[in-house]
Amino acid sequence: MARAFMWTFLFVAMGSLAAAQTQAPNPDTFYRLGPDSLEQEGVPRGEMRGPFTLPSMAYPGTQHTYWVYVPAQYDSAKPASLMIFNDGQAFIAPTGNLRAFNVLDNLIYRREIPVMIGVFINPGRRPDQPEPTPQNWGDRDTNRPTEYNSLDDRYARVIVDELMPVLYKEYNISKDPEQHGIGGASSGAIAAFTVAWERPDHFRKVLSIVGSFTNIRGGHQYPDIVLKSERKPIRVFLQDGRNDNRALNGDRYDETRDWFYQNVRLMEALTKKGYELNYAWGMNRHGQAMGGAIMPEMMRWLWRDHPVSTDPRNNEERSMRAPITSGVRN
Repeated sequence: MARAFMWTFLFVAMGSLAAAQTQAPNPDTFYRLGPDSLEQEGVPRGEMRGPFTLPSMAYPGTQHTYWVYVPAQYDSAKPASLMIFNDGQAFIAPTGNLRAFNVLDNLIYRREIPVMIGVFINPGRRPDQPEPTPQNWGDRDTNRPTEYNSLDDRYARVIVDELMPVLYKEYNISKDPEQHGIGGASSGAIAAFTVAWERPDHFRKVLSIVGSFTNIRGGHQYPDIVLKSERKPIRVFLQDGRNDNRALNGDRYDETRDWFYQNVRLMEALTKKGYELNYAWGMNRHGQAMGGAIMPEMMRWLWRDHPVSTDPRNNEERSMRAPITSGVRN
């Protein structure tokens, strides 16, 4: 009996050890926000205004909630750049993985990106539908799947034809499309790409975190579309991870639903066509862990060619950007 018990114990112990060895850690836990994504002492804080409501004609019966970030250095006498973030609620969540408002504060202050208005817009919804939240981004409750994943120009019309006129009326925003960027995560990322793809006359910079370039509503077709189309004047930063929704279920595999594979395909197509492209492949799952950690670097790269003075006597250029304290900051 004692010997039988011992063998049973050994088999159980060996099985537990094997299970422990094959159980991989959650790769997302290895990505953490750096100082550029956190509030820093001495850095002037921008103002978050809103929420505001934007009725939609592109999607009748729906409305979009959005917030506007106005940096402390905004001067209404000078045209500002513009950065729009889809799934706005996720990018402004104070304890989330993205915290774009801190990134804007820190990088604008150190002159690493231009002074820019930030807009955080949620997917459209009917008035009776709930507002998306950090726990529920609205795929089952709002117009998010249709707006963000469809390969047509309707969401571009929301941004260009409905939102932009309101922003131009309220703020002095540059009309130069090189000074307009748009970004997002997951379906919000493919929506950002679609806006720039459909309307490069208005948007030239795209920030994509775990972009859903997969067969939700045909997004896996983008690499082929890119290869068959004339090159457009857009700059793209793609981020994804090797553990992002790999569409492998036992022996069944659907490459059109493999997030990482389709991001790599898009990278290869954009590279072949000669686009201004940067990309980062990590180990992350489908989420914002790595994208949030590197978002400051993504922003620096996208906006790297903003004007800079090399005059050593230009003391203003060699100083941090001071906040506007006069009445011109409207």
